Amino acid sequence: QVRLVESGGRVVQAGDSLRLSCEGSGFVFSRYFMGWFRQPPGKEREFVAAIGEGPSWISMPDSLKGRFTIFRDDAANTVYLRMNNLTTEDTAIYYCARRNVGSNWSATSYDAWGQGTQVTVSS
Repeated sequence: QVRLVESGGRVVQAGDSLRLSCEGSGFVFSRYFMGWFRQPPGKEREFVAAIGEGPSWISMPDSLKGRFTIFRDDAANTVYLRMNNLTTEDTAIYYCARRNVGSNWSATSYDAWGQGTQVTVSS
């Protein structure tokens, strides 16, 4: 059974940093692209980052580059999202997902999702 479990979300102050983790099980983790999405309150789910089977391939919106970093540890079956200099606009539920086929930016390309972890940034 494929399973993804996120952790690390909490309430932080603007300007703080946070690292989210997502541990996968039930599949060969190293063979899959992995992604992070987020859903702010009252808004649609949006793409945050994706990482390829090799750690050097990364996709991320330009608006997040420089503050967010995605990396993976295949020995631990875990993908991480490091977020720096958080703002209130980063408040959202963050989801990790396993990519199947298609565009990294589209949620429909992902065939397995975690339950999400809440990140709240207070001003």
